Amino acid sequence: MKLYYSPSACSLSPHIVLREAGLAFSLEKVNLRNKQTASGVDFSTINPKGYVPALALANGEVLTEGPAIVQYVADQVPEKELAPPCGTLARARVQEWLNFIGTELHKNFGALFNPASTEEARADAQAILARRLPIAAQALSAHPYLTGESFSVADAYLFTVLRWTRFVGVDISAWPSLDAFIERMNGRPAVQAALEAEAQN
Repeated sequence: MKLYYSPSACSLSPHIVLREAGLAFSLEKVNLRNKQTASGVDFSTINPKGYVPALALANGEVLTEGPAIVQYVADQVPEKELAPPCGTLARARVQEWLNFIGTELHKNFGALFNPASTEEARADAQAILARRLPIAAQALSAHPYLTGESFSVADAYLFTVLRWTRFVGVDISAWPSLDAFIERMNGRPAVQAALEAEAQN
């Protein structure tokens, strides 16, 4: 497998999950400005959507969208328990968090990263995040991870998104459980390895 990524982008989430899974994979960096991969390939020929992540599989197919990729990876190694079995309520809870993070958190950071965003759009995004982040904070005040005592693929996604707060001036100091979660995730060897690999490439 090959993961197409951009450092610190949302592709960090499947990168972490691949390392948690212990699966063999390679990395190829993508320049999101000119849509070129590190090897000089036009990224739009790999993912016509034009953004990371994209996971090239051994059979030649390419899987896109972070939440889909992390669940696929988790299901390759069920013994690692990175996601509960399909068809269970526990699996639906992980999917619930993946959807919440994608639509309510990730999406709103987009306006803060976009230099073309108006001040009104930025203010709206900040206001929405201020209403949504406490939902994750409440879950993490009761348990170390979003769905309980054990890490799941949803935690990799939340960690990735929370790291963006420092880049766009979103203050999360009002929610100590979020800071504690970031520190907890930073202590995981797979997270450390992913961050180191992305910093070096």
